[in-house]
Amino acid sequence: MRIHRRTLLSVVAAGIAAPVLGPAIPARAADAGPESQRSLGSPNAKTTVDEWFSLTCTHCAHFTQDTFPQIKTELIDTGKVHWIFRDFPLDQVALLAAMVARYLPPDRYEPFVIALFANQDRWAFAQGVNPQNELWKTAALAGMSRATFDKAVADDTLKTWILQQQSDAQKKWGIDSTPSFVVNGQKYAGDMSFDSFRKLVPDA
Repeated sequence: MRIHRRTLLSVVAAGIAAPVLGPAIPARAADAGPESQRSLGSPNAKTTVDEWFSLTCTHCAHFTQDTFPQIKTELIDTGKVHWIFRDFPLDQVALLAAMVARYLPPDRYEPFVIALFANQDRWAFAQGVNPQNELWKTAALAGMSRATFDKAVADDTLKTWILQQQSDAQKKWGIDSTPSFVVNGQKYAGDMSFDSFRKLVPDA
């Protein structure tokens, strides 16, 4: 999904007022705070992939559901790829969802993101629903307490950090649409099949 300048500015200017089950979790761990890296695979892999995505992007949802499972099985779990998740929210709802996701422990981050993409129509786009209320329901299933959820959505420091990362990605890599990927320092954009993506990975 391509981002327009007015969309990004509205996100920056505005304030933010498949189930993943798990036990309750603490508010946040000092060594795994919301701004810490969320990634999968070995940091020693020959290929590093940074994925820039928005949780309200339908193209990102399609990629995550149709292509990413095979990437995880054949490229990440085999040690060929180190995958780093990068937030690039296209609207206020996506920004809110990204903030909540980052308040989960790192090992629950990826399952939560996948669950949000799988149920995107229900929490992000359904008429008559409050996205924040729907996010809370999914977060609760992931083991997040209400106190932690409320802290996440009120974390202005995290909000500023996410938006700064987004701005930096635009300037450094020219990211202007989601999903976008930086593979070993080379930018690629758009939803793609596994066969197309595999061609970007040396020795895949």
